[in-house]
Amino acid sequence: MSGVLSALPVEVGAQVQPGTNLARVADPTKLKAEVRIAETQAKDIAIGQLASIDTRNGVVEGKVSRIDPAVQNGTVLVDVRIEGQLPRGARPDLSVDGTIELERLNDVVYVGRPAFGQERSTVGIFKLDPASNDAVRTQVQLGRSSVNTIEIVSGLQPGDRVILSDMSQWDANDRIRLN
Repeated sequence: MSGVLSALPVEVGAQVQPGTNLARVADPTKLKAEVRIAETQAKDIAIGQLASIDTRNGVVEGKVSRIDPAVQNGTVLVDVRIEGQLPRGARPDLSVDGTIELERLNDVVYVGRPAFGQERSTVGIFKLDPASNDAVRTQVQLGRSSVNTIEIVSGLQPGDRVILSDMSQWDANDRIRLN
């Protein structure tokens, strides 16, 4: 078998039981990425979806090749097959970050995910008034969400500035003054 010896857990002359791991050999030209996804986000992942893997030495493209059916510690293990040239320094057991593209939306208005908004709901968000130091409550219809952003279906325009933190203590007010 060609590759690089990455582990040799037994000593020369040791007696081993059947099925014992004798050596681990990795082929550095055929690596995969293992990405742990929060179980709440894993419901939308499917085999074949595009992914990008950041090895901290470069970003490579890939595709989801396997989704573990079990949840461990609140995460689902997703294997990503690398679809191109690996960056220099890529090796087995390297820590990586991965992004899986669930869906591509064009011409979308979006904001950072507010502290209180759920996808496909209508919420009151304080929008900053550019003419004063006030923030005015605006009804905003939210659409689909990612880990840290959410789609705005209606209620805001590109360039609007909003308050995303928890403003529930001012629920009785439609306008607040910022100092």
